[in-house]
Parts: sequence; C-alpha cells; structure tokens
Amino acid sequence: MIRHYIFLLFVCSTLISQAQDSTLVSVTVVSKTEKETVQNVNATIVIGGNSLFRSTDMQGKIEFKAPLGTNIDFKISHSFYASASYEKKIPRNAPDTIEFTFEMSFLRTKELRDIHIYPPGVPDTIFVSKRLHVEDFELMNDGNILLLAYPKRLKKGSELIIYDGQKELINFQVPKLAQELIHDFRGNPHVVCKDMVYGIQRNGQKVGISQIPKDYYMTYVAPVVDTNATKMYFSNFNPDYPAFDYFVFDQLDSSYKKIMEVQDDLMMELYRSEYKWVDVRTKLWAKNLEIQTGVDAEIYVGANYFTQSIYYKEVYAPMFHRNDSLFLFDYYKDKLYTFNKMGEAIDSVEICHHYNPKSTGWDKQLIQDEATGKIYAVYDRSGFSYLGLIDTKTGEVKEQVKLKYRYVDKIAVRDNFIYYIYREFESIDKKMLWRERLPYEFGEANVSPEDNIEAKK
Repeated sequence: MIRHYIFLLFVCSTLISQAQDSTLVSVTVVSKTEKETVQNVNATIVIGGNSLFRSTDMQGKIEFKAPLGTNIDFKISHSFYASASYEKKIPRNAPDTIEFTFEMSFLRTKELRDIHIYPPGVPDTIFVSKRLHVEDFELMNDGNILLLAYPKRLKKGSELIIYDGQKELINFQVPKLAQELIHDFRGNPHVVCKDMVYGIQRNGQKVGISQIPKDYYMTYVAPVVDTNATKMYFSNFNPDYPAFDYFVFDQLDSSYKKIMEVQDDLMMELYRSEYKWVDVRTKLWAKNLEIQTGVDAEIYVGANYFTQSIYYKEVYAPMFHRNDSLFLFDYYKDKLYTFNKMGEAIDSVEICHHYNPKSTGWDKQLIQDEATGKIYAVYDRSGFSYLGLIDTKTGEVKEQVKLKYRYVDKIAVRDNFIYYIYREFESIDKKMLWRERLPYEFGEANVSPEDNIEAKK
C-alpha cells in the first residue's frame, strides 16, 4: 500500500513539473502620452534564438507561450509611433500567466501639403506616395477617405489608410488578404477578403474592425438599399436570374410589400428557352429538382447553363433615394419611377440615356453624390469617362462632363467633386487618388428618406 502511495506521489509531482515548464506571456502595448492601447503593432519576439512575429489585436494585446527561465527580446514598431525594444526575463518560478506593459511614443511631426483650389475640369492629386499604389478607396461618412494601398502587388500584402485629404490619420491592416473596398446601405466602408468581410469603424485614433462571413454579407446586407427609422428597402436580386423585386419592410409590424418588379423580358425568354436545347439527362435532372422544390425546371437549366454563355447579361436597375423620394431606373421599360417613402408610386418619366450604348458609351453605371443627392450616368468613349447629370423630373441627361484623363479607375462623387484612381500615362509613378471639381454648385440634400428636407438649389 505504501509503495503504491509513493508511486502516485511521484507521478503527480512529475506532471506538475511538466505543466510548469512554460508560462503564458501577455503583452499590452499602450501609448506613452494617452495611456490608450495601440492596435496593429508589429512585434518581433526572439526566444532562445527562435523568432516569432505577432501583431496586437483590438485590445492592444499579444499572447504566446514561453519556457521558464528564458530571456525574451521584443522589437515593436508602428507607422504612427516610434519603434521600441524591450528585454524581459521569465523567472523559473513564474506563475501560469505573466503580464508585461510596453509604451510607445506617438510621432507628432507630420508634413502637410499646401492647399490649392482648382477650377472645374482641372485635376488635383489627393493622395500621392513614393512607396504605395492606391488600389481602391471609399468616401467615409465623416468626410475622410479610406484607402486600400499596396507597395508592390496587392496579393503580396496591402495597407489600409484613413486619410483626411492632407495627411494620414491611421494606418492599419485586416487579418486576411484584402481584395477590394465596398460600402453598405448606411455608407459604412467594408474590406472584402476571400471568405470574410470586415467592417471599419473609426473612433479617434482607434479603428474598430468587425468580422462578417462573406456569404452572410452578400446574402443579407448587400441587398439592402437603405433604411430609415421604421422601414427597410431591399431587393431579392440574384445575378443568375434576369428578374428581381424591390420591397419595403416595416420594422414596427413586421409587414412588407413589393414596391416593383424589374424584368428583362428578352433575357428571360432566352433564359427559359435554354431548356429546349439541353440533352435528355439534363432535362431529367431539372425535372427531379422541380418536383422536389416546386421551382420550374427551365429556371434550373437557365441558371446552370445559359448564365455561362456570352449572351447572358445581368439585370441592372438601381434604386436611389433623396430627401423623401425613391428613384428606380427600369431600363427594360425605359422608365424612371419615383416613389414616396412608403413605397407608393407617385410619378414616372421616359428615359433614353441608355440607348445606342456602342455610340454613346453608356457604361451601365449610375453614381449618386451622397452629399447633394444628384445622380449621374457614366459613359466611356475612347477611354475617356463622361458624367451626365440626370434630371429626375424629366429623365433627361442635358449635358455630360468629360474627365481630363483616359482610363481612370473607380469613379465616385461627393459634394460636387469627382474622385478617381489614375496613373499618368507612360510614367513610372504610382497609382494615385485624383479629384476634379464638377461645374455645379448643388447644395446638400438629405439622402435619408426619413426626413423631408429639400435640396438647396
């Protein structure tokens, strides 16, 4: 009996000694002046000749396991703070968790660009860098610009920059490889990665990053056009079907109604007729699915075969809001419909600015100025982009504004200015963010349908 007891004590002591061979090291990085935690700090950690590379999370923390009785060298760096080095020793009798706090000094010296006011049609560079290319950008609700930039290739690594038009406010990264920038129905910017979408929220010198599965975002967030205090406007658009509906959902009583159906009649006829030409085996497959789901076999064939052909075109019928009105462009009925905030039709006019796209350069793209609420049609002729102001009362495009440069990327409009990405022709410069003034002086409008505030003329 005593022999078994001694053996049990030996086993327990061995397990305890093994469990205490390492400890959890928790490092918090804070600003030396403001005593706030710092996110996205790059840290090189050397333990016994082995190197680890970590970045602080949203709480400014890094955690890792380290053996007892070892020395650890830390080198930390951040684009807005002075780099620092620390050396720490892990005692042999250290507890299960040992905590360190490192301080970083904020770099306050920034060189500001001169401010120039350019006349309409004269381009001005907004963001220029000798190190970074601008891949994408989003105009944020607070007036700043979110930039997606990269030093060599986007697939090799990128940086996200919040820029106020004069200087970088915040430089940070998302956990995954960024592909592009988009915004939701409230204008909040999001970073699209392969499997995830990251929402960006700025609070002073801090950036909050929320993670959303990409499939969830595209299914439940992207279809929403807008919301107000009680209502939500959304569509059931599917890129593989040549028709969809717009709806208004009342969040008070959970009721919804259809605002309007949009359908490309010619494309739908071709879509359904694809069923006639497939082989018998495919028809049997589609019929079995029709029996199981109640969806026509022609739709299954069209979605899986006709959408892969060069003849299939996605439906394009955007809806915008300004003050207390909703504007729906139905290019398949040649109509611009106006609805009130209840989703009730109040007017419609003929539109023809999309006719003869080969000669006019109609690019199947509408852009709204989120400050003035004005809507512009985009045209492309010989590489030059043109913006045509749409009169929502008549549906006409009376004049078009030509951009200075050819082959610009991603056009956006805010407060009567056009923003775009461009690299000067035959130059070795980086891709830069440019801006041109429009020859208009429209006042601000309320782009939320909740309040009835007239745009200034």
